[in-house]
Amino acid sequence: MNGSLLLSQLLNGLQLGALLFLLSSGLTLIFGIMNFINLAHGSLYMIGAFLGATAYNASGSFAFAILAAVVGSGLVGVALERLIARPLYRHDHLYQVLATFGLMMFFNELASVIWGSRPYFAAVPQGLEGAVSLFGSDYPVYRLMIIGVGALVALGAWFLIQRTRFGMLIRAGASNAPMASVLGANVDLQKTLLFLLGAVLAGVAGALAGPILSVQSGMGEPVLILALVVIVVGGIGSVRGTLVAALLIAMIDTLGRAFLPDVLRAVFDASVANAVGPALASMLIYVLMAVVLAFRPQGLVFSARR
Repeated sequence: MNGSLLLSQLLNGLQLGALLFLLSSGLTLIFGIMNFINLAHGSLYMIGAFLGATAYNASGSFAFAILAAVVGSGLVGVALERLIARPLYRHDHLYQVLATFGLMMFFNELASVIWGSRPYFAAVPQGLEGAVSLFGSDYPVYRLMIIGVGALVALGAWFLIQRTRFGMLIRAGASNAPMASVLGANVDLQKTLLFLLGAVLAGVAGALAGPILSVQSGMGEPVLILALVVIVVGGIGSVRGTLVAALLIAMIDTLGRAFLPDVLRAVFDASVANAVGPALASMLIYVLMAVVLAFRPQGLVFSARR
């Protein structure tokens, strides 16, 4: 096995894991702590990608692109919480799924109307378009930056939920909202702020993914499916579990797509191996989820609500 190729694929797995964590951390907090299923979370990722790409192409400033994604996705997230989520908190999950699924379809059509149905591209920001040498292997600076952002967000999210008064109040409101309200906590405001945090993280993930992926309508659905797998495997409501599961699933997918075809060529023709390898790598993710649900349904890490 080529050591340089292995290192590059490991770093690719870390980069994908960082993006998955940025998206999944907000989703697991909303689902695990607020007990609200938000299938429109992938749309917030798409909104962040479109706004970030548009802002960068218009201004040439990557900082402005991130700011546009943060503000835009945050405002949309707050609007969704106020207008859609809040009336549905006390209803069955089926109502939440139907409402947010409809929102997902709405945002896909809205994106097609505004930006068109063709993919929309954004260049890698100036100053981040080069590569650095790591143990004799060149790796893009931009992808390393994504890994660093994911690490910082993981540390920040864990500290916010586990070590701050805001996090304590959020967990108290999730466990017993009436009691927390009687003790003086503004539970409605806390839910809005938590929804805002999840929307911002999804928007940042989309803005960071824009320069390395094609930005297009519907791009939120595939990554939403992966994010749902991540929060189930890691433990719903657990930031640590989400980080562990995001990295594990990203590594399985990345390394499987890179090396399973080579392994299968020992048994099958090259054309068959090239087709079956990536498909098998994708299947392994869902096999992992099935195993976790069967033997550890609470996830790899206990949720923040326990």
